Amino acid sequence: MSAFRRFHGIIPEMKSAAKSELFRELPSVDEVLRMPGVEAVVASHGIALVTDAARAVVTRVRGEIASGLLDGPGLRLALNDLTGAIENQLRQALGHSLRPVINATGVILHTNLGRAPLAESALTHIRETAGSFSNLEFDILAGERGQRDVHVDRLLRSLLNEVTRAGAEVSTIVVNNNAAAVLLALNSLADGGDVIVSRGELVEIGGSFRIPDVMTKSGATLCEVGTTNRTRVADYEKAITERTRLLLRVHRSNFEITGFTEQASTADLVALSRQRGIPLMEDLGSGALVDLQSFGISGEPSVLDSLRAGVDVVTYSGDKLLGGPQAGLISGRADLVARMRANSLFRALRVDKLTYAALEATLLAYVKRDHDAIPTLKVMRLTKEEIGKRAESIAAKVRSSKLNIAVIDGESVIGGGAAPSSVLPTRLLALSCTGLSADEVSARLRMSDPPIVTRVEQERVLLDLRTVFVDQDPMLATAIERIAS
Repeated sequence: MSAFRRFHGIIPEMKSAAKSELFRELPSVDEVLRMPGVEAVVASHGIALVTDAARAVVTRVRGEIASGLLDGPGLRLALNDLTGAIENQLRQALGHSLRPVINATGVILHTNLGRAPLAESALTHIRETAGSFSNLEFDILAGERGQRDVHVDRLLRSLLNEVTRAGAEVSTIVVNNNAAAVLLALNSLADGGDVIVSRGELVEIGGSFRIPDVMTKSGATLCEVGTTNRTRVADYEKAITERTRLLLRVHRSNFEITGFTEQASTADLVALSRQRGIPLMEDLGSGALVDLQSFGISGEPSVLDSLRAGVDVVTYSGDKLLGGPQAGLISGRADLVARMRANSLFRALRVDKLTYAALEATLLAYVKRDHDAIPTLKVMRLTKEEIGKRAESIAAKVRSSKLNIAVIDGESVIGGGAAPSSVLPTRLLALSCTGLSADEVSARLRMSDPPIVTRVEQERVLLDLRTVFVDQDPMLATAIERIAS
C-alpha cells in the first residue's frame, strides 16, 4: 500500500477516535439532573418537564458531535451552559406556538399571517364575554332561550338599512368561514337541483378548494355556461330547466380576466332571476361594508352594492375587507336565510361566543362610522407621505457600517384574495448587509422577538411600514441594528 493510501486511511480512524472521546465526555441525563444549576430548574418546573428538556438537549448535543459540528472546545462550551440550554428548551416547550409577528410585507390581508387584526374594542369585548357567562343564546327580557344570530343580525340590519327601506327584509346568519357560507347556502337552496354559474367564475380559493368541489359536497349539480372569457345573460337563460334551483355569481376576488371579455351584468342577472322565479346568489368573498373608492381601490363591490342591485343572497368573509374575525356571513332575503338557519348543517358550521363578540364589536364601529378603529381600514387609509416619514425616522436611528439602508418608493397590496389589481403607493425600507445575503438578513429578522416577516426582491430586504403598527417601529429599528452584530 502506498504512503498516500495509508495516510488517507488513517484520517477516518482518527476522526472516529476523536468522536468517541467526545461521546465519553457527554454526561447522562441522570447526571445532568443532579447538576446544581439544573436542580434549581427542577425545583421551579418539576422533574418530569426538566427530564424531557434535559433529554432533548443531550440528544441534540450528541447529534452535533456525530455530524462533526462540535469539537472538543465546542463541546466543553456546550457543557458549561447546559442549564441555560435546558431553560431555553423549556421556554420553547412551554411557550405558545401561535404568537404575534410584525408584518412588514405590505400585504394588508396576509392569509399566512392571520389576515385582519382585530380592533381594540373587539379584543375588549372578547375579554368581557369570554371570562364570564354570557347571554349567547338567552333572551334576557323574555327569560328564555334565544338565538345567537341576534347579536350581529340587528347591526347588519342597521348597516344595510337602505335595502330594508326599499322594501326587502334583509337577514344575516354567521358560520365559520366563507366557504362554509357557500356550502350552507347551496345545500339549503339547491340540494338535488342545478346551479348555473359562468365558466369564468369557477375559482379556486386557498388550500386548493374549488367552487365545483364545494358545490359537489352541497348536493347541488354544477351547470357551467359561457366560456372562460365571455359569458352573456343569454347563456344563463338557455341553461335554465325545471331542475334549476339557483343562479350563482362568484366574484373574481383573487384574479382578473382582461382582453376580449364579457360578463353578464348584475342588473341583467337580477332581471332574469325575477322573470324566472329563481333566486340569484353572489359569493362576494372579501365582503366590504364601505365604498372602497375613497381608499383608492376600484372594482371591489360592497355587500350593500349587491343587495341594492337586487341579489337575493350574498356570502362574504369576516376577516378580509370587513376587518373582523374569521367568519362567513350570509345576508339576504329573510325567507331564504330562514331556510339556511333551519338546515342541520348550520349547527355544524356555527361560530362560538368569541367570534360573535369580535364581530359584534367590529360591526358597532361601522355603525358609529368609526372606520379608523378597524385596523384593516386604518392602514388602507395611510398616505405614502405618512409611511415615508416613519421609514425615514427608522433609517436615521440605525447606526452600523455594515448596513446599507435606504427609503424607496413601492406598492402595498390588499391580499387575502381581495382586489387583485389594486395597489396602494407606499415608501419602503430597502435593506442590505455586508457579508450577508438578502435571504440571510430576512432569516435573522424572522428570528427576532417578535419575528419580523419581510419581502425579498433583487437581493434586498424590503420592509413596508403600512402593515407595521406605529408602536412596533422601535422594535423594528432595534432588530435591524442587531442584524450586523
